[in-house]
Order: sequence, then structure tokens, then C-alpha cells
Amino acid sequence: MPELPEVETVRASLEPLVVGRRVVAVRVVDFPGVVGDDGPDLFAAKTVGRVVVAARRRGKYLLLDLDDDTALMVHLRMTGQLVVRPADAPPLRFEHLVIALDDGHDIRFADQRKFGRVVHVDDDGSDHLRGRLGVEPLSSAFTVARLEALLARRPGKVKSVLLDQRLVAGLGNIYVDEALFRARLHPERAANSLDLDEIARLRRAVRAVLNEALARRGTSYQSFRDATGSEGQNQANLRVYGRHRDGRCPRCGGEIVRIVVGGRGTHYCPHCQRLPEPPATRDGGA
Repeated sequence: MPELPEVETVRASLEPLVVGRRVVAVRVVDFPGVVGDDGPDLFAAKTVGRVVVAARRRGKYLLLDLDDDTALMVHLRMTGQLVVRPADAPPLRFEHLVIALDDGHDIRFADQRKFGRVVHVDDDGSDHLRGRLGVEPLSSAFTVARLEALLARRPGKVKSVLLDQRLVAGLGNIYVDEALFRARLHPERAANSLDLDEIARLRRAVRAVLNEALARRGTSYQSFRDATGSEGQNQANLRVYGRHRDGRCPRCGGEIVRIVVGGRGTHYCPHCQRLPEPPATRDGGA
């Protein structure tokens, strides 16, 4: 968290507020690491005077293109928030960076856990993201054949494979759990054991849960807010994620359980998402 729908929601809400605006000042509040290796002074030198010309997303990264063919690359990580506020508005809780614009508003970055970053890159971000990110799951390139090829040589658990950003960009814990439930696939199923029908079902499920979350402006499960400070509305639409304490499976009415897969809390329905029976073996003495 945030994942593809949340970052795209931030991008869409940020775009009309910042594109065409000039950076007039930068202030790092209490955590110099928020701007990466440049440090506050060099970061300010590279950004003050520049005009924001576009707002883009790649995977879970937000990119603000500047008028000198460089960019600000934002990674919200777990608890990051990028919000636009009037310059005289009170500070956000856990506010670490203020980018003042020429219209009297600020872009403010807050992050409770200090994992997020806003860094200046000397290109459009391509060099930094090349090799880190795989196919966009809502793009035309995310075909059944492409997904089949990604899974075919990977015997690991399908949930862990889908979380690998080098393979599919933008998926995270929430939407992988939701997609596997929709596709009726156990999260510990070997990725390379899926047949073509199951892969097609999984692709449809991935795209469905992402599009529904986008339509509801993201999932505010914990701290997510868009650029105006508004919460998302998709949390009420979750079928299994976070439902292990008081929820029931919306398909069969059974219990939702939580396990750990690859170090990540994982939610699924044991009745609807069954592991296939292992193939029968013949007794060597038969």
C-alpha cells in the first residue's frame, strides 16, 4: 500500500493542481533522507525555478516531469502521502517536504514510517526504472500469452510471483489477494502449474479488481489519501483482504482465513480457493 490504483488516483488528482505551476521554494522539514542522496540543498538547486509539465505513473512510482527534461520521482511506499495545500495551511502530520508553487499552494509530502522518497532524476525516470518494473497490468501488453510466459518458468507460489514488480508492475498485497480470490486460485499454488484457462481467469481478475479500485478512487485501508486529502472508497468493495476477523466469503459464506506467504499477510477462502490434490503415486511394491 499504496498500489497501482492509489498511485494513479494521486496522479489524476494532482495533475490539474500542479501542471503548469513553477516551483518557487523547497523546504525539507525534519528528514533530509526524504529527497534521497542529493540532500536538501542540491535537491532545491535542481528544482527551484522549474515548471511542472506533466504528471505520470509507472507501476507504483509517480513522476512529475519538469521543463528541463528532468523529473521528480515519488515513491509513496507504505504510508506516504502527496497532498496539495494552500501555503498558509497547517502542516500535515508527519510532514517531511514542502515544495512551494507560484500560485500560493504547496506540494506536501508526509510519511509516518519514512520509507517514501521524492527524488530528482536527471532524465524522465526511464534509466532509474529500467529493469525494475515489468508489464503494466492494465495495458494492452498484459495478454494471456504474456502472463503465461511470465508464470511458465516460475515454480514459486503464485502470490509471490505476482508481487514481483520486475514481472508485473503495480500489484501489491491487497489486489493480489483480491485477484486470486476472483480467479478461485489458492495463493500457494505453484505459478507454473496454472493451465491456460486458469491464467486467462487470473488475467481477467487482476484487471477487474484494479479497474474497480480505480473507479472507487483507491483503497484507504490505513493512511491513503489522494492529492486533495480525500480518502478512497474501495475498502468496502474488498472481498477477502482484511476480512479474516469478522468477514465471511461473499461467494460461499465460509470463513476467510489469514496465512503468511512470502512474508506477507495473505487472505483467502479455503473452500473457494483450494489447492489441487497432489497426483497419486504408485506403491513401488505394487
